[in-house]
Amino acid sequence: MSPDGPESRKLGLALMLGQTGIEMVAPIALGVLLDRWLGILPWLTVTGAVVGFVGGLGHMVFLANRLNKDNDKPPTERGGA
Repeated sequence: MSPDGPESRKLGLALMLGQTGIEMVAPIALGVLLDRWLGILPWLTVTGAVVGFVGGLGHMVFLANRLNKDNDKPPTERGGA
């Protein structure tokens, strides 16, 4: 099996989606920690939620456009049969 086969492509897609999830949750967690440390609840948590949502949504749109562009290519250029 070639390294660019269908299983490798599925694993890459799963990792990209996992990364997007982390990008959405990490700013919220950081906001909660900073809010507790600085004692300014809930402002940094809310800011983290907004930043995480916008960043994650932007990354999802980027991935969707990239996948659509890849699916428009003929199978020989995609690495398929």
